[in-house]
Amino acid sequence: MRSEKEMFELILGIAKEDERIRAVYMNGSRTNPNVPKDVFQDYDIVYVVTETASFIKDENWIGIFGELLILQEPDKVDKSLGMDMNYERSYGYLMLFTDGNRIDLHIETKESMVEGYTKDKLTIPLLDKDNILPPIPAPTDKDYHVKRPTEPMFMGCCNDFWWCLQNVAKGIWRDELPYAKQMFEYVIRGRLDEMVSWWIGIKNDFQISAGKMGKYFKKYLPESYWKKYEMTYSDYHYNNFWNSIFVTCDLFRILAKEVANTLSFAYPFKDDENMTKYLEHVQKLPSDVNEIF
Repeated sequence: MRSEKEMFELILGIAKEDERIRAVYMNGSRTNPNVPKDVFQDYDIVYVVTETASFIKDENWIGIFGELLILQEPDKVDKSLGMDMNYERSYGYLMLFTDGNRIDLHIETKESMVEGYTKDKLTIPLLDKDNILPPIPAPTDKDYHVKRPTEPMFMGCCNDFWWCLQNVAKGIWRDELPYAKQMFEYVIRGRLDEMVSWWIGIKNDFQISAGKMGKYFKKYLPESYWKKYEMTYSDYHYNNFWNSIFVTCDLFRILAKEVANTLSFAYPFKDDENMTKYLEHVQKLPSDVNEIF
């Protein structure tokens, strides 16, 4: 696997030798001082170019970066699906190489760069041939910190969590596994993760990120809470699924109460009590009944 030093020498060497490339900058996890380095970190690179057409026309030019294992061109995919894509402003290549390295490379014109360069606070300039990159402060992940919720946000999260659990329950009772699982994973887990993030934010004065898709939950949750979180995942067996649902309810309840107490919000105890009883009832409900109660 090529080293970080070799990769940067390659990325910048290509840019220095190609007159079409006028500047280079990087964003993403490699610019974040709070993210530990590992072998899976990709290189989020932007080449600021005089024009994009010649790059796009030569489909083989990216071979200079190394032997590809797989390539994705998001702009090309989106255009094939009928979306209006402006190749003249920017174009992207997501490249995974046979040595395990990955480069997410975007080429963009100066006009495109001017509009977006200062918006991402996790940005580091690497090369500027014409002094066109605007001055920016040192990179910070401040924009990705957990945001303090308002009480309506908190109440909306709680209401949606407890309300949508009845959809999961009826999906299980009907033996509609795909519906029940997706309702749980896309809706219920989304609300649980929201509450987990707020809890983590409170414990860290809202000065940290919980990570994309909760990837830092394990780092910031106490071991007992993390063990519960692990148990919210289950397989396709309904008994195990039900167990994970009740563990999820318990964890959500614990976290939400702590968030509510800390931020002086009201926790919806009645919704919690009513829906917990409802779930326990549906779990035991025979499949051939004509009435729920």
